Amino acid sequence: MKNIKNIIFDYGNVIFAIDFERTSQAFKKLGLTNVDEIYGHKAQEDFFDQLDRGEISAEEFVNAIQKFAPQATSEQIIEAWNSLLIGIDDGNLDLLLKIKEKYRSFLLSNNNEIHYAWIINYLKEKWNIDDMSGYFEKDYYSHFMKLRKPDAEIFNVVLENHGLIPEETLFIDDSPQHLATAAKLGLKTRLVAPGEPLSEVLAPYL
Repeated sequence: MKNIKNIIFDYGNVIFAIDFERTSQAFKKLGLTNVDEIYGHKAQEDFFDQLDRGEISAEEFVNAIQKFAPQATSEQIIEAWNSLLIGIDDGNLDLLLKIKEKYRSFLLSNNNEIHYAWIINYLKEKWNIDDMSGYFEKDYYSHFMKLRKPDAEIFNVVLENHGLIPEETLFIDDSPQHLATAAKLGLKTRLVAPGEPLSEVLAPYL
């Protein structure tokens, strides 16, 4: 696409399929009946964001959930929390390698230590790779950065670390609030619709 030299990818529901409803239902089964009030795609309780920013540990997150579902064990909570993770569709990794040949490409993911551990294990078992680093110039995860989208600072770290010009950079994400921040910073943006395959998203850039 004209003038695009860099592409920054979100991970969940762009490259890696996730389903928030699965975790919502799993938490409800544990007795967390008000889960839809405290956890969602657009807004959530502070402790979810704190986990994404690496400000609290997995144990502290579990303790926070147990205040809403006191009968649930740590193992049940972690299993419920991980139930939203589905995996990478066939062909997506090949698409990322093709993009990497033509553009400077980066991953910018709101993530957390619990999901990250599950994903790393999944990548080894399913795809025989240690992590996602081989598919990007650099992969960034919120819990390591102590920042999360949609805060402008997390975008600025990536732009400044790599000398990226916003107007030459495309940001691909499934969350409108994340895209809004990127657009304010001058990046080009692309919203991924629910269920939209990565091949369709990237077709204009290959």
